[in-house]
Amino acid sequence: MSLQAELEHYRNVLIVRLRGELDHHTADIVRNKMEAEIIRGESHHVILSLKDLQFMDSSGLGVILGRYKQIRSKGGKMVVCDVNPSVYRLFEMSGLFKIMNIYDNERMAISSLEVVS
Repeated sequence: MSLQAELEHYRNVLIVRLRGELDHHTADIVRNKMEAEIIRGESHHVILSLKDLQFMDSSGLGVILGRYKQIRSKGGKMVVCDVNPSVYRLFEMSGLFKIMNIYDNERMAISSLEVVS
């Protein structure tokens, strides 16, 4: 299976919706897309919406952690939402939930970042 990455700007937030499998075959695609958008500077925060992400391996964790560090260095926050059980377990085991908050859906994630519509 492949990966689709949809990136959307909502005010000062970059919403990244991942669908498919984030693994060593697709990690560079996501890394490059997210990095380019963060460097552009239009987004202060990132929301990762993982509702349709069926699989993720350590390469995916590396991409997420790298972009987390990138957005934090600019004073922003990264949060995740809509995480399925298998991906949730990976986040939990890796300790990412100690540094990133998780929300049930995009609306709650946007509210947590105090972005008003």
